[in-house]
Amino acid sequence: MKLFVGLGNPGTKYANNRHNIGFMALRAIAGAHAFGPWRAKFQGQISEGRLGSQKVVLLLPETFMNRSGQSVGEAMRFFKLEPGDVVVFHDELDLAAGKVRVKNSGGHAGHNGLRSIHQHISPDYQRVRLGIGHPGDKRLVSNYVLGDFAKADQGWLDDLLTGVAEGAPHLADGDAGRFMNAVALRVAPPRPSTGAARPKVESQTDQPAAEPEAAPKSPLQRLLDKFG
Repeated sequence: MKLFVGLGNPGTKYANNRHNIGFMALRAIAGAHAFGPWRAKFQGQISEGRLGSQKVVLLLPETFMNRSGQSVGEAMRFFKLEPGDVVVFHDELDLAAGKVRVKNSGGHAGHNGLRSIHQHISPDYQRVRLGIGHPGDKRLVSNYVLGDFAKADQGWLDDLLTGVAEGAPHLADGDAGRFMNAVALRVAPPRPSTGAARPKVESQTDQPAAEPEAAPKSPLQRLLDKFG
């Protein structure tokens, strides 16, 4: 069994914030894979279902970002899970918009949601880092992450969330590589080739062999043909 956690802040005020992309990712997974209805539990909202062969519980903590660990710890203990069974989806400033990386354990890099989870369950869980880009100046970070996605972001954001939902069964089965490939195919699909096909060059062996010309007969050979 896996516990997928999306990080964000509760309420309509924050619903479209960049900081809430973790919430968005889990809602996309729930919708694409016919998970059960959301219900209040563990100081958050949960939805249950299956991804491939795995039973998965989706959790959206409603404790606000900097106390996310309270909700995650409570759910983990209830289901008797280990930190390695937990996958946390969160916004990542240090990745370009639309990029996704999966990371096992490590530091929290100043992310308040991850910091809280570290404190409650240890750092030994898996993270899905969802790139939102960086405003370019550290002084702008707070307003940037708590600001809504711009209209210009909607295209790549929709592709990203669709890719996350499509790749989620691979992630649940422990195949992070196939999960990231599924996202990449949505966000940056391969371009079709525009080059014309090169004409086939037939080799000499493709041509029928010419019949050899008969050598002219001598007078003696003609006499032998006539009387032989």
